[in-house]
Amino acid sequence: MTQLQDPSLAGVPTGLLIDGEWVSTDRTLEVDDPATGTLLAEVSDATVPEALAAVAAAHEAFGQWAATAPRSRAEVLRRAYEIMSAELEQCARLIVLENGKAWSDAMGEATYAAEFFRWFSEEASRVPGDFRLAPNGDKTIIVDHQPMGVAYMITPWNFPAAMATRKLAPALAAGCTAVLKPAAETPLTALWVAEVLRRAGVPAGVVNVVTTSEPGPVSEAVLADRRTATLSFTGSTPIGKLLLAQTATRALPSSMELGGNAPLLVLEGADVDKAVEGAMVAKMRNGGSACTAANRFYVHESLATEFTDSFERALGALRIGSGLDPANDLGALVSTKERDKVLALVAKAADEGGRPGAVSEAPATGAFISPYVVRDVVHGQTLTREEIFGPVAPIVTVESTDEAVAMANDTDFGLISYVFAADAGEGIRVARRMESGMVAVNRGVASDPAAPFGGMKESGLGREGGFAGIHEFLETKYLAVDL
Repeated sequence: MTQLQDPSLAGVPTGLLIDGEWVSTDRTLEVDDPATGTLLAEVSDATVPEALAAVAAAHEAFGQWAATAPRSRAEVLRRAYEIMSAELEQCARLIVLENGKAWSDAMGEATYAAEFFRWFSEEASRVPGDFRLAPNGDKTIIVDHQPMGVAYMITPWNFPAAMATRKLAPALAAGCTAVLKPAAETPLTALWVAEVLRRAGVPAGVVNVVTTSEPGPVSEAVLADRRTATLSFTGSTPIGKLLLAQTATRALPSSMELGGNAPLLVLEGADVDKAVEGAMVAKMRNGGSACTAANRFYVHESLATEFTDSFERALGALRIGSGLDPANDLGALVSTKERDKVLALVAKAADEGGRPGAVSEAPATGAFISPYVVRDVVHGQTLTREEIFGPVAPIVTVESTDEAVAMANDTDFGLISYVFAADAGEGIRVARRMESGMVAVNRGVASDPAAPFGGMKESGLGREGGFAGIHEFLETKYLAVDL
């Protein structure tokens, strides 16, 4: 039977959400607090039959939801935004408890997550079409957009609220129904978000949530079901490729936000103080556990020592500890397994000739890790090839802007890049040379619900957010009409 171990979680659902009802299963999935290692909750553990029941419920609810007036769908999403905005601290607490991140990061995520409900409540009634006479005058061209149907959504553990709302909000705005599978490490936040939507008036079956310890078989069954119309996935590139192979058997439309290897360039003449300030956000947002996190730093030789020393001092000033204490700047990673993976990368960097240095001391218990600055890194070594997903900053010294751009683009990934230049004009010129779907110029963050989020190369397919986000859940239909 599902249960909550932490009394402060009272009222947070622990079952599967299927057809508007919270359903318990005999099997349970344990959710731990990575800061303490203690058990937070046991949630229902879905198998294939429960997942397909969720698909059936979403399919049954689709017709009526798709026929609901766009403004009515918008009002539901707006109510969800208002509920979340009034309960941001409750959402943030949930995020901290199951994910480990710092309080400021959790509050930032909760605010960001709620904004997707607001943005797509506004977009629901603004999907454009087309009506025009054909060039040869023989017919009228009408272009319409219709909701795809049941959307299967897979979200990661690093942003358990924002990744859920970034998918649910546009899908519901478009008129789709949803089956959401959150990460096993952080299911509680997603279940809470689903309950917010229920309270906001989402009809039974429109949003379904399945938590599972068997993501492979569950996802394979859901994607093979003819009632599933589209897949929206955020996660690693290897898993994304595996899912794409499965969707290929049905030519299933898919949106993929995959891994990153974000370069941060500090060019000759850049303002070092501003670059360090931006680097702190780009690297340390979410403790470095973000696909958008600056993964490798290319710094012009004239600024390398000044930047590295200043950046190291700024990292060393961070206070490490439980995210429940707002005074702490850096919380725990999601698990000791994830912490050990990051530490193994640091050790590998040392083996390759880099000089890693821990800038402070992390708590001895829990999945905590000190930030590291790694000097004398050579482009092509492990830390410039693998996504670190933690507070480790490898510094590569470059001789020119051309060298920095070439090294930055020398990767199979292309999600986001960061460019710090002497002025915005130079920054934009360099940004246009970057092989990434997003570029932040003289700032450390780019994400915004009103902007298209997504990458090039092996960093994904499609876009989330902005005007493009809702179109991932819409089919384009052309009508040739003889008037």
